[in-house]
Amino acid sequence: MNNNIRVRYAPSPTGHPHVGNIRTALFNWLFARHEGGKFLVRIEDTDQARYVEGSVEAILGGLRWLGMDWDEGPEKGGDYGPYFQSQRLEKYQAAAEKLIAGGHAYRCYCSSERLEEMRAAQTAAKQPPGYDRHCRDKCEITPEGITPVVRFRVPLKGRTVFNDLIRGEVSFENALLDDFILLKSDGFPTYHLANIVDDHDMRISHVIRGEEWVSSAPRHVLLYQALGYEPPLYAHLPMILGTDRSKLSKRHGAVSIMDYEEQGYLPETMVNFLALLGWSLDDKTEIMDVKQIIDNFSIERISKTGAIFNVEKLDWMNGSYIRALTLDEFTDRARPFLEAGVPESRAFDRDYIKSALALVQERVKKLGEFRDQPEMTRFFFIENLEYEPIELLGKKMTAASTRTALERSLERLEKLGDFTVESMEADLRSLAEELELKPGQLFGSLRVAFTGLIVSPPLFQTMIVLGREQCLKRLREAVSKSWKLPE
Repeated sequence: MNNNIRVRYAPSPTGHPHVGNIRTALFNWLFARHEGGKFLVRIEDTDQARYVEGSVEAILGGLRWLGMDWDEGPEKGGDYGPYFQSQRLEKYQAAAEKLIAGGHAYRCYCSSERLEEMRAAQTAAKQPPGYDRHCRDKCEITPEGITPVVRFRVPLKGRTVFNDLIRGEVSFENALLDDFILLKSDGFPTYHLANIVDDHDMRISHVIRGEEWVSSAPRHVLLYQALGYEPPLYAHLPMILGTDRSKLSKRHGAVSIMDYEEQGYLPETMVNFLALLGWSLDDKTEIMDVKQIIDNFSIERISKTGAIFNVEKLDWMNGSYIRALTLDEFTDRARPFLEAGVPESRAFDRDYIKSALALVQERVKKLGEFRDQPEMTRFFFIENLEYEPIELLGKKMTAASTRTALERSLERLEKLGDFTVESMEADLRSLAEELELKPGQLFGSLRVAFTGLIVSPPLFQTMIVLGREQCLKRLREAVSKSWKLPE
């Protein structure tokens, strides 16, 4: 085990975790597990105005659903806690004072009104926005009624350079950086200060995060230098894009990881799919279990280019994982969704439910289909079907020929001694030939009679699950309805 490898997932509790955020967590977790290191969870809750009740539970629940266990953090503890930033304020304040004492930071007393006027003037002059360093070299005489913020004293010349494990050398002109805030007037740190102090204190070896943080990296490098800390290694992950190559957003579909759980995607599907958003084993392997991904995961295999979030591919992958489940596994996972869509199913025993689900496992892409499209399986669990008589009418058949076909089918099935797929199919195919019908014409009418649907699972297997008595009862009802067909 490489105890020197320590990575972290540091979400803000401002809502449910979205897929981009979780993808970042996954890559950190995979790297830690591949290297035999530690995966930490740290809650960055210093932005109290944006805090959303229940977010921490949703974040941890999302990790648990995906099987991403953490070594240190909430519910686990560890040697470098607390793991909530709101409980670490003294550490940030001490770091800010150290930076001030070393000449790397200063107190800024600019009022909000002055800052608004400054921004308006910059906008009017078509200048890039940024603090004008008004307080940078002034004597610190506290204006009445103003609690200062602490700003970092960015070098006015030179370049800040760091090596990105994915992108190579990255360089920024210091002159393009403004004197950013480290400590707000309420005593809470900004992200820039807090994450540096925490990553140092928690011995983080690698910071693996989204590419939107590349522009912040020079600030962080400068802070590490000013505090005298050894910086971690950086790896900025490619952005996740929609199929139109724009940044992933709600218009591309669900963006919260909990939405995908709610829709009935399997957690192993999501791990596989998210792992391929920016990383790959080769140019052909798509389906991989988590062990295979961990065994092969490396930062060197991460792409620089944006990763496309393709829902069609996700659905295909989820369908593949569903078909790979044993029938018992499929039944256990599908049953909560089935009972939500078809409450009547609760009255049936597990063996009956399992036999019904066996007929649809090959067709299902998401378990949520059982809840959102209950007609797919409801006919297995209700006593009386609801459909219009006209639906019984076979293709290119008249009311009379449809009625005759149903009546003769009832006669055949009532006399059939062996109620098996083979015997029913042979007998009814023979009947279709006698009636000078194509098998599809007869079977279409029978499908509606037994299920109330034009499209259903395989006809004869469905009849086996329903059982002889239920099939005969439904066929008698269909014959009765056929007399209402217009001649």
